[in-house]
Amino acid sequence: MTLNGLGELMTAVGLAGLLWGAWKKRPRIRAIFKPLASAGFIVAAIGFGALESRYGNIVLVGLILGAVGDVCLLGNGKTAFIAGLVSFLLGHVAYVIAFGSLPMSGPQAFIAAVAMAALMAFIARWVFPHAPDMRIPIGIYMFVIAAMCVVAVSAGAAGAPWMVPVGAVMFTVSDIAVVRDRFVSPGFVNRLWGLPIYYAAQLIIAWSIKAIAG
Repeated sequence: MTLNGLGELMTAVGLAGLLWGAWKKRPRIRAIFKPLASAGFIVAAIGFGALESRYGNIVLVGLILGAVGDVCLLGNGKTAFIAGLVSFLLGHVAYVIAFGSLPMSGPQAFIAAVAMAALMAFIARWVFPHAPDMRIPIGIYMFVIAAMCVVAVSAGAAGAPWMVPVGAVMFTVSDIAVVRDRFVSPGFVNRLWGLPIYYAAQLIIAWSIKAIAG
């Protein structure tokens, strides 16, 4: 089995265990399988050649920060959530830098920016009433993830592998599940669809390393 294949298997097994633990409301099970699932996309990235290129190095940093954020979100308190938010924000910054190192398409960047501005405005109106004391950190996070999507879509339009825009957009969709679960309507259903999309997004972004290097 290849190293990236091992990482993908780790993520798949970890995700299955994580969902089972969330369904059964077993924090200890979640605490075992979530780090395994997150470690999987780091191992996959190394298998895809993350240590062999500047783009791969930066994406690897983003993946590691995502894994740290995953562990932080195992906690239920506000402090744990803020720590996770900061980790993911820095991870998105790493992705912005990585995707921004690729050729860009100006017109597509403009279209993506308009679309993301509209989407983020809609999400803000939806979420902010439920989290009045978190508007600033959530707003900053939304700005950064919107920037990541704009850069990724622009790079994709200019010829970057499909993994770049698809991974970025899927990551954004998975974040909606996190926000909904934390502030709007908590429940297992958010994790049931949000977590698979999130882990698939991270693996797809890791896969882009090989596609770009190739």
